[in-house]
Amino acid sequence: MLNYWWVTRPKRKLNSIPDVLAVFAESAMQEAWIGQRGTHLSLEGELENSGLKRIGDRRDQTGGGGRTYKAWLVSLGLIFTQASTRKLQLTFAGEAILNGESPVKILTNQILKYQFPSAFSVGHGVDVNRRFKIHPFWFLLKLLTDSRVQYLTQEEIAKVIIIEAEEESDKCYERIVSRLIEFRNFGDTCLEKDFALKYTSSKGDVNFTNPFAHLLDIANTIANWLEYTQLVIREDRRLQILPERADEVAQIVSRPLQFIGRPNEHEFFQRRYGLDTTHIKDTRNLLETKTVTPFLAAEIRVKKVFIGTALKEPIGAITPALIERIAEQSGIKSSVVAEVLQKHFPHGSIGAFMANYFEMAFSGREQCRQFEEATANIFREIFGFDSTWLGSAASGREVPDVLLISDRAGFQAIIDTKAYSRYDLPGTHRDRMIYHYLPDIKNYSSSGLPVGFFSYIAGGFSNAIANPLNEIARMSHVKGSAMPVTVFIKMIENNAIKSYSHADIQKIFSLNRRVYITDI
Repeated sequence: MLNYWWVTRPKRKLNSIPDVLAVFAESAMQEAWIGQRGTHLSLEGELENSGLKRIGDRRDQTGGGGRTYKAWLVSLGLIFTQASTRKLQLTFAGEAILNGESPVKILTNQILKYQFPSAFSVGHGVDVNRRFKIHPFWFLLKLLTDSRVQYLTQEEIAKVIIIEAEEESDKCYERIVSRLIEFRNFGDTCLEKDFALKYTSSKGDVNFTNPFAHLLDIANTIANWLEYTQLVIREDRRLQILPERADEVAQIVSRPLQFIGRPNEHEFFQRRYGLDTTHIKDTRNLLETKTVTPFLAAEIRVKKVFIGTALKEPIGAITPALIERIAEQSGIKSSVVAEVLQKHFPHGSIGAFMANYFEMAFSGREQCRQFEEATANIFREIFGFDSTWLGSAASGREVPDVLLISDRAGFQAIIDTKAYSRYDLPGTHRDRMIYHYLPDIKNYSSSGLPVGFFSYIAGGFSNAIANPLNEIARMSHVKGSAMPVTVFIKMIENNAIKSYSHADIQKIFSLNRRVYITDI
């Protein structure tokens, strides 16, 4: 029995969940699972062929890799094994992801509802101690909103929280806050003397070189999952709430969550845990299964290929070029691809890409080019600008990352992306905008339209960002802004409901300060 919180981690981040779920939908859904080694092996092979699982030594032919990924989806309430048929089925949350709903939105809901005990945590091969009755991720957010705590490190999660946070009572919560403060003051000396033996790894052995290694791995995975929600970020190894989401998080933790009962009844529990935000109960009669016709098989294949594409790039509309790409990759006729995409993804799929885009905004130099290109694509695909990524055309010249042109609104604009969590617009970057980007726009733009605004899009900004922004505006007579990625993503989501005009966008990006959620 595991004497600490535990989450399964075939991959330590959740970005590939839609891809993995799509593989299951094509290869294993509606198939008997329990005891069917052939199905397990077939699925493992498909995961490897899709690049989702590293190709390993499978000479034992047990299909363990497929079972590990299946457990991952079960733990998040996306699939379950039907009791009467032993077949795998999708929950409503799983269906929502495959039907083009934002994976971040769906998985955030699942992560916040994640609880001990659950059908997964009490299951065979897991068996988390029943002393834990807690929504772990909700509890972590509550700690992060506490002025006495403010942030959490991986060590604090590993050595204090996942060991000692058993329930959500005020008494337990206050004890955890006290223990965190004690750990910050005294470190490992405040841990139990038999800590390593009492909280040994699931393998039953003790790593005397680093007895905390398995706990630190779990803590890292838990932090990764919470980061996926885009409510928090790790900066300087400290997990903390993103300033732009603070009000939202405060609302989340102000409402205690209800526990789902009967975790020993797998199907009962999973159907309730797997409810998406549009359903209050699951009354489906899954015994009335659909016959897998050639069209249905093709539909599943097309959806799988489309989801894989949508995770890598923003797709704002179903175009003839996209249909041809999906047809070529899936091996399905273009007419069938067009029918499937128009049926399931008539407005494209923006949400699938947002998890990767969010990560790019905090990646530093590692993904700065991808961040630039993705931003240019978003302004083109989502907001309808004539958008050009200028990075490849730099050739030593001083040019910004993205040029926007709007003939309909009569302006052009400049975007510079900065993949940092606390960008402060240093003097060299300020001067670049004042003395090169803005006055020299005729050197890299074919448009003669006036410059409507300049803006910086970054993971986050320093508190003093308004000063250099106002200096640029004063010197150049062009208004500008600092747009945090979380606010930009919210704009993208809003646009799917009611489109922003280019005049609206110009107004938002011309505030001469950081843009907040309330501004959009």
